[in-house]
Amino acid sequence: MDIFLPRMSGIECLARLKSKLPQLQIVILTAMENQELLFMALEAGADGYLLKRTKPADLRAALLDVLNGGVPMTSQIARRLIESFRKRAKGEDESLNLSAREGQILQLVSQGHSNKLIADKLGMSFETVCTHLKRVFKKLQVNSRTEAAIRYINSKMSEQRPDENEG
Repeated sequence: MDIFLPRMSGIECLARLKSKLPQLQIVILTAMENQELLFMALEAGADGYLLKRTKPADLRAALLDVLNGGVPMTSQIARRLIESFRKRAKGEDESLNLSAREGQILQLVSQGHSNKLIADKLGMSFETVCTHLKRVFKKLQVNSRTEAAIRYINSKMSEQRPDENEG
């Protein structure tokens, strides 16, 4: 499936299909090497992520791989994924260094609010919200609102999970 479809995004379509047919195997085939789109596709349930420049023989092998339980992706995509995990592991303790205001703004971002709406809700200027978000991005080592929101949501989910070692 491509990411850019005429009536809805391929990622949205992927998520809808996976919710109705969880056993369905879907590989993203796109020209986009965008890391944010990669993560969104994988989180939506993509079973692989390949670039359109993939050679036909490699595409065939990747589709057979996904049918056998693999998760095909180009080596460049896999490297980006690994680098992201390394950055996340290195910077996980950074979320503890967020100020109360930065945490508040990040929570509103994770709820899908625009910077303008956040500014209105918190009684601050749009520019101040942008300044806080830049600091949040730097502390969390992310490049977008989506990545920051994902980090925030994941950290909240891990806080709520009972420790598996306790029993």
